[in-house]
Amino acid sequence: MAVEVSGGRAVYSVSFQGREAIRPSALGLGLEGAARLDSNFRLVRSTRSEARDSWKPPYGERAEFPDRYNALTVELREEIPPRRTLAIEFRAYDEGAAFRYRVPGQPGVSSFAIGDELTEFRLAKGAFGWETPIAQDVYRRVAIDQMTRASERPFLLELPGGIWAAIAEAGVEDYPSMFLTSLRAERHSLGAKLMGTAHVLAPFTSPWRVILLGDRPGDLLEHNYLLQNLSPVSRLKSTDWIRPGKVLREVTLSTKGGREAVDFAVRNGLQYIEYDAGWYGLEYAEESDATHVNIDPQRLNKDTAYQGLDLRQVIDYAKSKNVGVILYVNRRALERQLDAILPLFESWGVAGVKYGFVNVHTQPWTRWLYDAVGKAAAHRLILDIHDEFRPTGMSRTYPNLLTQEGILGNEGLPDATHSTILPFTRMLAGAADYTYCWLDPRLKNSWGHQMALSVLLYSPLQFVYWYDRPVAFTQESVGMEWFRNLPTVWDDTKVIDGRPGEFAAIARRKGSNWYLGAVTNEEARDAKLPLDMLEANRQYTATIFADGDGSRDIRKASKAVRRGDVLELALKSRGGAAVVLSPNNP
Repeated sequence: MAVEVSGGRAVYSVSFQGREAIRPSALGLGLEGAARLDSNFRLVRSTRSEARDSWKPPYGERAEFPDRYNALTVELREEIPPRRTLAIEFRAYDEGAAFRYRVPGQPGVSSFAIGDELTEFRLAKGAFGWETPIAQDVYRRVAIDQMTRASERPFLLELPGGIWAAIAEAGVEDYPSMFLTSLRAERHSLGAKLMGTAHVLAPFTSPWRVILLGDRPGDLLEHNYLLQNLSPVSRLKSTDWIRPGKVLREVTLSTKGGREAVDFAVRNGLQYIEYDAGWYGLEYAEESDATHVNIDPQRLNKDTAYQGLDLRQVIDYAKSKNVGVILYVNRRALERQLDAILPLFESWGVAGVKYGFVNVHTQPWTRWLYDAVGKAAAHRLILDIHDEFRPTGMSRTYPNLLTQEGILGNEGLPDATHSTILPFTRMLAGAADYTYCWLDPRLKNSWGHQMALSVLLYSPLQFVYWYDRPVAFTQESVGMEWFRNLPTVWDDTKVIDGRPGEFAAIARRKGSNWYLGAVTNEEARDAKLPLDMLEANRQYTATIFADGDGSRDIRKASKAVRRGDVLELALKSRGGAAVVLSPNNP
């Protein structure tokens, strides 16, 4: 990473293993009601530092995160009135680069409004990106100079010279979201676009702007912990009460349905059930009251056996079976009743809350949501945030935020190509609640594909059987065995192979076992996966769950393997395979 003041402007560039990734790009802030803070600078001072650390999260995609970088902070001052000062902090990692703005307290600068950032990411001609206009949409591979709309982040890039990169942000707490858009002055490059005005006070520090770099798209996923490294450390005194796990959605909104869901969870290795929308009335009504049980008449079950909800009875029954109950609450009730419902739910014995349809992107709503996560932690409530919210490392600060949506999930019934893109785009931001479906006849992909995705798409709190009810499981399937024993947090993660839009194969370790998932797009594919992650000089049993005859048939097989072997999987069109690699006794 190189930094200089050129022509009175702060300019940075980034190289990766001797190859140019980001060409010399200007930095600055566009202010409302004041001159831009981006030019006529001279360098006042620079300060260097370094870190060679690591830290252990309470849960994650690996047991320990390295945190090693070289840092440079430059202080710039305008040479013309009003002679304001701007500092920029840069960090260079093996995994990528990051920078953020600082406006120190100074005469004449106390409160100000940032209308937009003047942050550039200049690229060589011929770069491609994977854009999506909203968090819950499909991705489109597009030449950067052909972009016509702002895109969500992280933003995956294929750069000339064989470099893969992604632009993201970290530590967004009291600031609008940053989207990416094609630069007007240089259409094959990108610029930051703030989703609203930021009203700030000096001294002010912006979120981090992050550039992940790698030789393969899988390198970026393996290094996505960089976003958490750049986020504030945990603000919780204890995390032993935070329990990851799998969840079954309860949709009958009844006592009988709740007890059946608990029993199903016990039989099938699930840790939670969740009462979804409608348990406290019409979720879209501004007057909806989440302090009382009041079944939405539109969602009332026609079967009288599944009418009536004694929520406290279900919670007590679930706790007796070591199953937690999560309650969904729409933003309308959250915004009016948050400070009332959180202590109330804690007194009921509720394990967690799913925040629904939260407002996102602007500074006020970002601040509100960050505070709402912290307030839930104060009442020992785990969280899932649905809809358009995408993480920027907040789970390091508040580990009770186990997951969030910000993804076109399985309830949207996307195709197989979408599945091969997600690991290299959305998943760079962190955990994603994909809402798995199993029995739904509308599924476009095979059961083997579904099983593999539970490894590919990390989520400490993982919803399974989204559209399914316990009474629908009239017989055991081999696939249920897989979900029953599946962990949701990991000690290590390796991307074996993959390319967005084509296929993906990822292995994750829990204890001494490795869990491997592989999916393909619409095309059948013979995958050859080297098992280099296995412990040397030890034999493993590979239990393979693969598609059989038809999309709803799973065949189970076993074979002995060792490190250095190549696992060959014949993936059918829209299919996949899930594998457990367990070490044999010495």
